[in-house]
Amino acid sequence: MLGGCRHCFNLIGICLRLLLECRDIPILGVCLGHQALGYVHGAQVVHASEPVHGRLSEIQHNGCQLFHDIPSGRTSGFKVVRYHSLVIDPESLPEELIPIAWTSSSDALSFLETRKSNTISDDCESQIGCSRSAKSFLECENGSRRPFVLSDKSKRVIMGIMHSSRPHYGLQFHPESVATHYGRQIFSNFRKITEDYWLRLRPYTARMQVPCASQLFREVPRSRHIVNNAGDQLYRKASQISQLTHNAYKKSYSGVSNMVNISHPSTDVRFLRLEWRKFDHLASQVGGAQSIFCELFGHHKAENTFWLDSSSIEKKRARFSFMGGKGGSLWKQLTYRLSDQSDMTFKGGGYLLIEDAHGSTKSKCLEEGFLDFLNKELLSFRYEEKDYEGLPFDFHGGYIGYLGYNLKAECGVVSNRHKSRSPDACFFFADNLLVVDHYNDDVYILCLREECTAMTSWLDSTEEKLFSLKLSAIRLEEQNFQVANFSPFEAGFRAEKSREQYMEDVEKSLRYIKDGESYELCLTTQIRKSIGEIDSLGLYLHLRQKNPAPYAAWLNFSKENLCVCCSSPERFLRLDRNGTLEAKPIKGTVARGETVEDDEQRKLQLQYSEKDQAENLMIVDLLRNDLGRVCEPGSVHVPHLMDVESYATVHTMVSTIRGKKKSEVSVVDCVRAAFPGGSMTGAPKLRSMELLDCLESSSRGIYSGSIGFFSYNQTFDLNIVIRTVVVHEGEASIGAGGAIVALSNPEAEYEEMILKTRAPAKAVMEFL
Repeated sequence: MLGGCRHCFNLIGICLRLLLECRDIPILGVCLGHQALGYVHGAQVVHASEPVHGRLSEIQHNGCQLFHDIPSGRTSGFKVVRYHSLVIDPESLPEELIPIAWTSSSDALSFLETRKSNTISDDCESQIGCSRSAKSFLECENGSRRPFVLSDKSKRVIMGIMHSSRPHYGLQFHPESVATHYGRQIFSNFRKITEDYWLRLRPYTARMQVPCASQLFREVPRSRHIVNNAGDQLYRKASQISQLTHNAYKKSYSGVSNMVNISHPSTDVRFLRLEWRKFDHLASQVGGAQSIFCELFGHHKAENTFWLDSSSIEKKRARFSFMGGKGGSLWKQLTYRLSDQSDMTFKGGGYLLIEDAHGSTKSKCLEEGFLDFLNKELLSFRYEEKDYEGLPFDFHGGYIGYLGYNLKAECGVVSNRHKSRSPDACFFFADNLLVVDHYNDDVYILCLREECTAMTSWLDSTEEKLFSLKLSAIRLEEQNFQVANFSPFEAGFRAEKSREQYMEDVEKSLRYIKDGESYELCLTTQIRKSIGEIDSLGLYLHLRQKNPAPYAAWLNFSKENLCVCCSSPERFLRLDRNGTLEAKPIKGTVARGETVEDDEQRKLQLQYSEKDQAENLMIVDLLRNDLGRVCEPGSVHVPHLMDVESYATVHTMVSTIRGKKKSEVSVVDCVRAAFPGGSMTGAPKLRSMELLDCLESSSRGIYSGSIGFFSYNQTFDLNIVIRTVVVHEGEASIGAGGAIVALSNPEAEYEEMILKTRAPAKAVMEFL
């Protein structure tokens, strides 16, 4: 199957060679593959009347074998998801290409609109037309041809073609999308077509003739001159990327075998043992998670401390908070910076500084990058599962910190245009930690040690401190945090880009989308304010009170003069001890209303927003693709699609994607397959990140990356770094942005970006 949606133009050269030279191999082209099938036989590829991305259309077809047992036409229930800005001009189809499917109406639908009439009509049309000219014909099941006429063809879009003599099919829509109806049936039908084809051919041929892989990168010959600009762009891309495709594709999309590190653990194998204690219903007795953190870890400006803080636990969004500081003999800090890239092209590797529990430091050059180092570290641990039996959470000690956005360069992107001011990754190895179970009000303390060493006194001393705590006499009162009319610039923040510049970048993004370079571009920017020396922990405590979130976090890397105050509502990716991967992307955000009625109206507005549904659906399909690279076939599913969740200052649209990790895939392989989170990049992912590097004027740094843990026993949980104040070297920075899609309005996009800065910016203003 040939598809263009995930690989963008990196596969055009391969697609065109395959279609031309593999005449006797059944091929199903999807999206770009569909356009390539038309292009190599002389059809024109033109701009669509409007880009359609993440929206659905009802389809009518001719009943050929590819659509066997699938209804057709309006109200039939056959609705498909479309991601395209270019189309095949039906008037230019050569005789050898036969149209087999068209949109049944000129209007695209949102996901929720299609659910209003989700039943399949029993009165499906048996002969539904589509036309390209008076010479148009469609192939019936018996191989004969019949005329196929479609009224008002100018408003319909061709959605499927087939070759008259070769087993080649093309579909403009995406049968693999989570919202496409009968997608599984289409693939089943194509499999049957393939099986039948080889059964018929077997008596006449002993083997397939497949051209050598290296020959697929030669320049593609033309079978007919095409004068349309969009078609020329498609052809130019094919020839331009022929030399670049091999390296980029091998690095990221040549399959799991290339992506997964089949690396052996280092010879420095470490056998770790875990000791832990549980205290039932203790948390509320000692003032809750905030009181515990401040009393146990908040002294000396909370230097070298961490707190993965589930400060918003309603509706079971999150359950556990993990906290700690500089601990026992295994504690260390990793600080990683990518190597300088003076030629703006990533050459690989970077520099790692390691500080141990005694304060000694050493540096090393990591030619293969930080993620490869982390992978080897995690694979080197040995442990006894019985040590953590009875613990209801998955972090039992290990690495805790952040991955910066620029680590995309270790996940398939071939360039990093902007260098981050802050380290590209910073982690503690936490060997002592405290956990609060917010559901049951329990407290756990854990100590990780090497097998050959005796248990430390940390458990005893921490237990003693817990029971000496008294319920705080000062309790934070609940406050309504109204930010609707607040501007961050009132607080003295300076914008990286002016309103006019940001809106111009939105316009540029829309042009990229119209030209088929991307479906969705998550454009971002940052605001900054000089704040000097402040109580950063106090700022975080104020932020968590004003804007509680399920994936909030506090990180203090004191030697880097770096504190991260995060109130993120979004999970990037989690792997639990049962091998289940889960992503929870957010796409679609509106401000809370000032009255109950207004608030409910805004929530409904988000729920039924066609633009926000399109944004969310595109990222869900992207993440299904990312997880599909590391999960068992057929295990990736979407238990929750486009749920609206409400937080202190905003309503958001959230989906949940899950899958079962393949046994041979490592923890870091899972992260590498999906990082950075698709909700912060757009789709297709790699091409979108390349475009964003050109549109954005500086590195995102920690913003858009991930904060979380990698447990020594091969689990992890990472958030998306949004709604975050990064305090670095006396400056506070806040990143924000939004997904630009074909339906975007530049002014509305600017206002959405400002909305996302309001809660953290106001927290800074109120605290100073």
